[in-house]
Amino acid sequence: MTRLGIDLGGTKIEGVLISPDGKIISRFRVPTPTGDYAATLDAVDRLIRELTDDPDMPIGIGTPGSISRISPLMRNANSTCLNDKPLLEDLENKLARPVRIANDADCFTLSEASDGAAAGSSVVFGVILGTGVGGGICINGNLLSGVNGIAGEWGHIPLPDSPGQDRSCFCGRVNCVETWLSGPGLARTYELMSGSKKSAEEIADLASKGNMTATNTLDEYCSRLAGALAIVVNIVDPDTIVLGGGLSNIDLLYDLLPVRLAPHVFSDHVETRIVKARHGDSSGVRGAAWLF
Repeated sequence: MTRLGIDLGGTKIEGVLISPDGKIISRFRVPTPTGDYAATLDAVDRLIRELTDDPDMPIGIGTPGSISRISPLMRNANSTCLNDKPLLEDLENKLARPVRIANDADCFTLSEASDGAAAGSSVVFGVILGTGVGGGICINGNLLSGVNGIAGEWGHIPLPDSPGQDRSCFCGRVNCVETWLSGPGLARTYELMSGSKKSAEEIADLASKGNMTATNTLDEYCSRLAGALAIVVNIVDPDTIVLGGGLSNIDLLYDLLPVRLAPHVFSDHVETRIVKARHGDSSGVRGAAWLF
């Protein structure tokens, strides 16, 4: 059947129609209304009307955060206007059709495990390295959500080797992986080393041109990322780790990470592959469509 997926991001909301063989038929994007829950619901409604006039087509939606297991309310979203809101219930009422919601990193992982860079792998860990940091686990083609609904929430464990200065996270904790390995986290490290502000993309560009401060910043980033991923490898032992999000476009990661990862893994060899997402920034929205 034709599927419709929505990726409810912090800066944009994207929707796609996907054919039964996994090809994108049409795509539409709108800006995410910043900090406005009601306007966000309206934006999702408008986007769906642009994509389909079929009133019975179910909708899969990838969101930051997840639905609590003890209430119908959202939690853990870095788009904080979603937190403590009955998002699924409100969307089903507004759209008058079946809706399924999953964490955006889970949707990304499902997409890449199904027909992406990790297709054919038994155990897949999907990583989003962008404005935030998230993770998802797929085993034999099925998402693992866990008894608490937080399987793969790797962005909110403490960075295993955080330097002296503490970084506060939106979740209320200190030195979460996200505060160091997200795009803003990388930019903050560079600012502390150089005294100037640059985006993650600009830092990567400077490093490619031989700028030593940018190169050293990325070198430290790779070491911290390897240490954090080693925790996952030691616990889950995935066949494949797939990287997505804006920082996954830094080619240096794929050269350095396998070398930096190995010393932290409790094994005499490491066969886990670290690969770039095949479907790029469309992986999340494609995975949302596969929720039905």
